[in-house]
Amino acid sequence: MLHVNDMTFRLGGRVLFEKATLHLPQGRKMGLVGRNGTGKTTLFRMILGDAHPDEGSVRVRPSARIGTVTQEAPSGATSLLDTVLAADTERSALLAEAETAKDPSRIADIHNRLADIDAQTAPARAARILSGLGFDETAQARPCSEFSGGWRMRVALAATLFSRPDFLLLDEPTNHLDLEAAMWLETYLATWPGTLLVISHDRTMLNKVVDEIAHLSEKKLTRYAGNYDRFERTRRERMTQQVKLQAKQLSEQRRIQSFVDRFRAKATKAKQAQSRMKMLARMEPIATVVEDKTTTFNFPDPTPLSPPLIAMDEVSVGYGDEPVLKNLDLRIDMDDRIALIGANGNGKSTLIKMLADRLKPLSGKITKSSKLKIGYFAQHQQEELNLNESPYQHMARIMPMAMETKVRAHLGRFGFSGDLANSKVEVLSGGEKARLLFALMSTEAPHILFLDEPTNHLDVDAREALVQALNEYDGAIVLVTHDSHLIDLVCDRLWLVADGACKPFEGDLDAYAGLLMEQRRLARREIRAAKDSDSAPAIDKKELRRERARRREETAALRKSIVDAERKMEKLAQEVTALEAKMADPDIYNGPTAKLMDLQVAHKKAKDRLAETEQAWMRAQEAIDEALDEAS
Repeated sequence: MLHVNDMTFRLGGRVLFEKATLHLPQGRKMGLVGRNGTGKTTLFRMILGDAHPDEGSVRVRPSARIGTVTQEAPSGATSLLDTVLAADTERSALLAEAETAKDPSRIADIHNRLADIDAQTAPARAARILSGLGFDETAQARPCSEFSGGWRMRVALAATLFSRPDFLLLDEPTNHLDLEAAMWLETYLATWPGTLLVISHDRTMLNKVVDEIAHLSEKKLTRYAGNYDRFERTRRERMTQQVKLQAKQLSEQRRIQSFVDRFRAKATKAKQAQSRMKMLARMEPIATVVEDKTTTFNFPDPTPLSPPLIAMDEVSVGYGDEPVLKNLDLRIDMDDRIALIGANGNGKSTLIKMLADRLKPLSGKITKSSKLKIGYFAQHQQEELNLNESPYQHMARIMPMAMETKVRAHLGRFGFSGDLANSKVEVLSGGEKARLLFALMSTEAPHILFLDEPTNHLDVDAREALVQALNEYDGAIVLVTHDSHLIDLVCDRLWLVADGACKPFEGDLDAYAGLLMEQRRLARREIRAAKDSDSAPAIDKKELRRERARRREETAALRKSIVDAERKMEKLAQEVTALEAKMADPDIYNGPTAKLMDLQVAHKKAKDRLAETEQAWMRAQEAIDEALDEAS
């Protein structure tokens, strides 16, 4: 599907790619990873034909339909559903032509083609995608102009998915999504049948969706089999092996050079010395391992305070006189690590603003420790940074009594040292601006951190550094994020914000994902039942029970296949884990190459069988859900 051959590209005198090569076969799903600024989005522009390499080529299969999310969000009076339906240009053109066509033969061709592309089910498919991305039936009928830019970007994503391209390009698709929509998108893409190339810093997505990783580093593209976790392990093993080989080669070079220096002046050994000099000249140097610069975070530890830090009693919060959340009875202690979950618009950010003293409660009582210090991070704060000032100037302004060395030491905790601390904010990347906000919010060693989408501009390595820093921090954390990997590794409690309330959720993210699936299934049942009640006559209850029994009998085979698939998945997962444990042993790379290749082949086969079994399980699960919906 995609061939990048010896491609070189320069941007403003800077070389982004040098003799880079990559192949993406049809039907494969690949994640494109690399530090921010290395050229990932530029590669997308070349694939789309908006930029051209200086040398080499970037080619896509000529007949392939490429789908990508445009930077311009849809707007205007067209409803969300109609906007998404219009993305299938062939269907729209055929329907328009069907209204005016006169020739019977052409009319027949049009209707045959509409049947081939499954045009009849298009509204249902479009509605299902919009629902997964957070739009209920009422919202789908509203015009695009009524939604904010972030929500309209979701509509653009829905339109791209609905168009069913042969080759799908997605650049950070979860950035405008909440946790619920991100979880739906992961499941959708995992079973999507086309070719996918996705730029993402979302580790969970890269683990669940892709089966290959392309790593952009040192102006080259290196392809790795497997998901992101497998890529990290393999790359680490390669780097370890490369260091060993380089040390071995240097030792051999020193040995040969010692022989040459000792004997080239002796006539009896001159020929041997000359031979070894040629051997030394022919020896190909092994490339030095170049480690990427590590992103750093280091939150200062606060002085301990007696619990609770914050306690809420019958609190309501909202805007004007309209409460968003009511009857809040919650508390936060020093050792709490809490993630707020719930769809966007339910009040997660509102709750954090109130707790961070950015918003006053409408009623009720909030008790806070008198010595409590709070750190608050929100993406919109980047807009408040002075673009003409440096990180040092920002920090010095909020630490007016501190010595310059102390100011710079605090900046250094977050990776700002030397020239970077003195650079203007306008030249900083999104990730560097985010790090500056972390530095600014933590100057007084806060007892509690309120973090609202802290990872949006951070690459994978920076996110891992943030995870490590938060786990080493001794204070409390309240987190809103669409990054489930961050939640899994940092938080041990979930608070569900929904239906005007916030309550502890008993369960983990997997349990929450199951709850969301059940809620969507119930919503589809209610919609179908409402439509049936409007159009169908009264149904005999006995007949309805018989129909449900018949449906259960019909789905017995599906239920059995689901159980069988789950057992097989568990067995295959154990097999994959065992093979990966063997491949993680450094000794395997010092042994026979054939043994390593056998292990790699066995691992790939086991992963492929696991992926096939998972897809079969999902198809069976969807089929039984639809059958049960129809029986309800």
